Amino acid sequence: MASVSESKKACTVNPLKMSQPLGACFAFMGMDNCMPMMHGSQGCTSFGLVLLVRHFKEAIPLQTTAMNEVSTILGGLENIEQAVLNIKKRANPSFIAIASTGLTETKGDDVDGYLKLIHRKHGETLAGTRIVYVSTPDYVGAFEDGWAKAVTCVVDAFAEPCEARDPQQINLLPGCHLTAADIDELREIIASFGLKAIVLPDISGSLDGHIPENFTPTTLGGTTLAEMQRMGASVATLAIGSHMSAAAMALEERSGVPYRVFERLTGLGAVDELMGYLSELSGQPVAAKYRRQRGQLQDAMLDAHFWIGSRKFAIGAEPDLLAALTWTAYEMGGEVLAAVTTTPSPVLAGLPCAEVLIGDLEDLETRAKASGCEILLTHSHGRQAAERLAIPLLRTGLPMFDRLGASHVLMVGYRGTRELITHWANSLLEAEHQAKPEDWPLNAESLAAARGMSPPASSCGSGGCGCAASPSHEQSETHLSQELQP
Repeated sequence: MASVSESKKACTVNPLKMSQPLGACFAFMGMDNCMPMMHGSQGCTSFGLVLLVRHFKEAIPLQTTAMNEVSTILGGLENIEQAVLNIKKRANPSFIAIASTGLTETKGDDVDGYLKLIHRKHGETLAGTRIVYVSTPDYVGAFEDGWAKAVTCVVDAFAEPCEARDPQQINLLPGCHLTAADIDELREIIASFGLKAIVLPDISGSLDGHIPENFTPTTLGGTTLAEMQRMGASVATLAIGSHMSAAAMALEERSGVPYRVFERLTGLGAVDELMGYLSELSGQPVAAKYRRQRGQLQDAMLDAHFWIGSRKFAIGAEPDLLAALTWTAYEMGGEVLAAVTTTPSPVLAGLPCAEVLIGDLEDLETRAKASGCEILLTHSHGRQAAERLAIPLLRTGLPMFDRLGASHVLMVGYRGTRELITHWANSLLEAEHQAKPEDWPLNAESLAAARGMSPPASSCGSGGCGCAASPSHEQSETHLSQELQP
């Protein structure tokens, strides 16, 4: 059991966490033909836009209500009204998703009331476009909280109860720590049991790095409005990550679909649990493909434990990603001696480490140095800390702006777990000191033997004892060393 504490520093140094509105807008980007929008200043949106563009290396649709000093004081009704009408005219999305920021939350804008007035005034103009709003002040919570609130908001807005159930349909609610590749892998696993998954939100359809046939100013794919409305006909809901339990619970309350929360899907036991549940749900056995992958994972674990076992890890990530990484390191025999996260979560207390701190990357670096950690896991902003600590940095999470392929990093399922631990082991193996000729200094006798020469005569007559008083020994060693140089 881990003790959970919060840093009491006067300021944050090298931040680890990202804001709630950014997490909410990221979730909205997993929905088809959607236009996410931040209700706040242009700077709030610009920061989030640049961060996501650098991570995905893709065009990111994100708008703003562009609040200024006057509109902040008088209220944002006009800004929201103008933004919504402009978006409808220029992009015509299926729905517009609005996330608040700290600026408008501090002012206390009644956005729900604004939207009722806008619909009453411009109902015909906005026909065919749904608008949802989620309250995500950025002075509390973190990225994970914003994602969870956005998904719960969408469930409340679009999920409908259905009289008939589709025995082959299930809902999949992925957490913000899953990549596009992770979602594709889970969809494939579910399909192997004869089941079809409705994924909400589905960034594998919109942020997987594909080139569309035609340009669109909105999201390029993801969960459609029709799919959201059919979620009530599913036989079960799978929530991946503790922070998705609220959305799963909301869906059950609205439609009666039972749910199950999987805190992680990285690690042999965790994936076994998923496979057993899907087999029980579908009545079909686990496919031979995944039985073989399980054996491959076991073999990789045997190979990698020589380098991961007893190694000291420092990990900084969102709570559910931290839990997946910490448990995987623990199951491989590693020790997590420095664990830092961004926001409180029920999974933190059960982690197999002594302490989890809600803090920043400076806290992570300080603890990693004090405990002698040998490997650092966090996002790209940890690169300076890794350089100062002189240990490998394994980039994980968001943002990952100094590497390509962030969308295609796989960490779930048997295959993803195998790739993860192999990556860890290879990084540790690469960081090990490799013996070179200069690491093995030879005395004069050994050098002479290597050259097939007689050992130099010693001034003391003992046959090359190597005493410091013998100038001929010193000269001979220098001469032989020069001879051996190319």
